[in-house]
Amino acid sequence: MGQTMNRTKEKPEWKGKTGGTLWMHRCLIWMMRHLPLRGLYAFADVFVIPFCMLFSRQGYLAIYHYFRRRRNEGVWCAFLHTYLNHCKFAEVILDRFYIYAGGKFDFDIEDNGRYLDLAKGKDGFVILSAHVGNYEAAGYTLVAENKRFNALVYAGEAETVMDYRRKMFEGNNLRMILIRDDMSHLFEMNNALAEGESVSIPADRIFGSSRHFDIDFIGAKAKFPMGPFATAVQRNLPVLAINVMKVSAKKYRLLIKQLDYADEGQSIKVRAERLAHAYARNLERVLDEYPTQWFNYFEFWN
Repeated sequence: MGQTMNRTKEKPEWKGKTGGTLWMHRCLIWMMRHLPLRGLYAFADVFVIPFCMLFSRQGYLAIYHYFRRRRNEGVWCAFLHTYLNHCKFAEVILDRFYIYAGGKFDFDIEDNGRYLDLAKGKDGFVILSAHVGNYEAAGYTLVAENKRFNALVYAGEAETVMDYRRKMFEGNNLRMILIRDDMSHLFEMNNALAEGESVSIPADRIFGSSRHFDIDFIGAKAKFPMGPFATAVQRNLPVLAINVMKVSAKKYRLLIKQLDYADEGQSIKVRAERLAHAYARNLERVLDEYPTQWFNYFEFWN
């Protein structure tokens, strides 16, 4: 395992920014308050997704290759699942705006007791997320009464989305830490952890530093950023992997898993890589159950 840390200049082109103008976002929120959610799903599936797949070739091919190469599906099965993946992503985006408009979802939370134990403790801990399902919903669901929940998010997100996130998160004792080119977010993260707070970090995309681990993931090597794993290991902090998966139109399943990287006698690099492997294995299990909720729209594998 010791020789798999590398540096790369390549970065994913997909940034996850919500498309659309300010007017479009406000119009969408108005529709959420006056139209049935399932009807909006159907409209997106029939009239929006086919055009997105046609004109967003890079994202379409990345997901098609995921099903074709990583899940070993036939041509037509991979194409169908690529379409269903785009539909599911559209539903997740619509769900976010439905929440902004005051809508509610049901959540089944698995192993919530472990999260609550860490949230009540005096020490900080790290949450590792991924671009699967609807992780943003975790910020509206998990209770953070005793210690603040800090979420690392992209600074380039649409202004409307950021404004609604702030309004929603304020009541949940959650703060957004914006990823910036000057790397100032690292100081905010360190301060939060030093004060015994929790910090949520996306661990499936490289940003900032190019250092990464090459990890076996769904049958091939993929690059996972070193930073999130080293952040936890350097401080010997507990680590939770949290994924929020869509089950039905009005229901989500929130999966909480504590990741192990024991053996403090080894180097930080070795332990961080062990944690990266544990994270990748857990993410594989999630995707085995929810294969169409993989939302990295770029060529993820080496």
